[in-house]
Amino acid sequence: MSAEFELLVVGGGPAGLAAARGYRASGGRGAVAIVTDEHRMPYNRPPLTKELLRGESSEDDLPIEAEGWLQDQDVSLVCGRAVSLDPVDRAVSLSGGRELRYRSCVLATGAEPTRLPVPGADHPAVRVIRTLDHVRDLTARLEDGDALVVIGSGFIGCEIAASLKRRGHDVTLISDEEEPNAARLGLEAAAEIAGWLKDAGVDVNLGVGVEEIAAVDGSLEVRAGAVRRQGAVVVMAAGVSPRGELAAAAGLALCGGAVPVNAAMCTSIEGLYAAGDVAFAQNALAGRALRVEHWGDALGQGEVAGRSAVGEDAHWDAVPGFWSTIGAHVLKYAAWGDGFDQTRLEHHGSGSFTAWYGRDGRIVGVLTHEADEDYERGSSLIAERAPWR
Repeated sequence: MSAEFELLVVGGGPAGLAAARGYRASGGRGAVAIVTDEHRMPYNRPPLTKELLRGESSEDDLPIEAEGWLQDQDVSLVCGRAVSLDPVDRAVSLSGGRELRYRSCVLATGAEPTRLPVPGADHPAVRVIRTLDHVRDLTARLEDGDALVVIGSGFIGCEIAASLKRRGHDVTLISDEEEPNAARLGLEAAAEIAGWLKDAGVDVNLGVGVEEIAAVDGSLEVRAGAVRRQGAVVVMAAGVSPRGELAAAAGLALCGGAVPVNAAMCTSIEGLYAAGDVAFAQNALAGRALRVEHWGDALGQGEVAGRSAVGEDAHWDAVPGFWSTIGAHVLKYAAWGDGFDQTRLEHHGSGSFTAWYGRDGRIVGVLTHEADEDYERGSSLIAERAPWR
């Protein structure tokens, strides 16, 4: 027997919750359900690698909405993992055998951490952080004084390394990047982050690729060229891959594993939408498709999808951006995120700085540390396609 919904959201992250909120805010009155394989209310993920990992906040602080929101908004929470989608019959099947039918469906399946294709990457003591259960798993393994190795120097890797160091652990960071997040930020700005990590006491090893993770004397040894570092636990922060397998099985052609959608979050299949980390979405302001992995943009895209499902003329036109906290340092970043050919780093004194990014003679990005006015101004300049000067 099938349950039927006017709006079925597959994925219990920010994009999924925002889709349900957007649908209701636009006057959608039909039955709504959110399918989640985490068996809990949608919650904020940014604190996982920051306040929660540092022990400065609790799990009670994580939910985006209280449980009472479900009843207030007449939204069902369905616990289970979607394993197939039939766009002709408009039906989603769950692993337990249940079938859910829909008029409109939003795929908000997000992304999952990738593991490097090296020996030892699947050892039980090699952990990732993407969900609350991942943090629980990691902290349950840790004992006072344990040494850890973090692999990866993107924002998540740097946040994890700094947070674990603040918990009192000896932390090594290993990455094949010349500087942390150099491809996204450029070498000068990335070098600032490397300096913060070193000042915090993190053993930073850059420009070396991990070749193997081996069990040695009751711990794990990460081998990267001439670098050998041991830890009770290894945390892999080597990026994420969109969970587009459900869309692919339904017949959609993926782009880099992500689901192509227009600015209204519509796929090429009628009644099927996608939003958040799984989407390769047209941005109405940028005039091109972008894939972003930012919390705020997942919320924005999800809301657009929910409003579109009602029939509202909604579209995604925000400049992508996010904040990152690395130890005591807060970075604010806004950019189209698909490349730059010019950079300029401006120091304002006392550690404050602004990095500007240009492409084809236009401002396309801004990164700030303790320069909030530049962040706000920069976001506007990006949206206005302001000339580089």
